[in-house]
Amino acid sequence: MTAPENELTHTIRNFSVLLSPTPRGARLARLLATEQLRSWGLPLHPAEHIVAELAINASTHGRVPGRDFRVTLYVVADTLRIEVTDTRADRLPCVVPSGRGLLLVDALADRWGAAPGPYPRKTVWAELQHQRGR
Repeated sequence: MTAPENELTHTIRNFSVLLSPTPRGARLARLLATEQLRSWGLPLHPAEHIVAELAINASTHGRVPGRDFRVTLYVVADTLRIEVTDTRADRLPCVVPSGRGLLLVDALADRWGAAPGPYPRKTVWAELQHQRGR
């Protein structure tokens, strides 16, 4: 029996956590994301590096005292989407030759970008097409 056309045929998995915008929060983001990917049976590389870089950026450039940042992982079909949301919408990410963080994200991700809102938030996201055993 096949599923009707309007019925979802993929499992959607997600994970989300709020963390303090500190070096400890950035490290914890990577550890928690790694454990979640492992529990889903997904490859850790390069996702763990992307999470680490985006979390470091959120805790450094997106830091507002008293406001946490959020790490979210979504898996739909063969795509892993990593999102890191902070409360500095006025500071959009850009790749600069002297910085390594977003250059690394750009090199490792299949796609990445930033989305505004709701104010004062912004979300920096990256997507990876994954395959088991990759």
